[in-house]
Amino acid sequence: MTLTKLNIEQLIELCKSGKQSAQLEVYNRYYKAMYNVSLRIVKDSFEAEDIMQDSFLMAFTKLDSLKDVKIFGAWLKRIVINNSIYHYKKNSKYNNVPLDDVIYKVEDTNDGIDSQHEFTNLKVNQVLETMKEFKENYQICLNLHLIEGYDYEEICEIMNISHANCRTMISRAKDSLRKKLELVA
Repeated sequence: MTLTKLNIEQLIELCKSGKQSAQLEVYNRYYKAMYNVSLRIVKDSFEAEDIMQDSFLMAFTKLDSLKDVKIFGAWLKRIVINNSIYHYKKNSKYNNVPLDDVIYKVEDTNDGIDSQHEFTNLKVNQVLETMKEFKENYQICLNLHLIEGYDYEEICEIMNISHANCRTMISRAKDSLRKKLELVA
């Protein structure tokens, strides 16, 4: 039986025994999603790729600490998010002006979103562009809540904030997003 036909539980067991071909198969199944998760937080494709690869290495070295292999994808996603937020905070200490703001740029039409439906893609891009105007903490909490699907408790833990602060921040960010999108529409 080839590795592509194995389920994730079987692949993880092979990874624990050190089989590199199983690790490659796990990487191939998850790398696109993990890259997109990181990219939405750090907003730099090269850094997102580095974070994604470091997260895979970290996950493969800590597989023994994973209690339930059925939740491997969520566990890996959590590692990627934590690493991305760490790098984002570390790099935001330096208040650099993005090169895109200084010189003329040719827009990339693919922000990690499949462009199957033009209208839907336009709306999604409009929401993502509007979110880029928000403060950093609003951007991160909206990404985690609306795009990644985390609940308030998980966001509180990830961002190290209180539950009330989390609810208030998400509520205000959503209101601000609605208002800005109404102005555009």
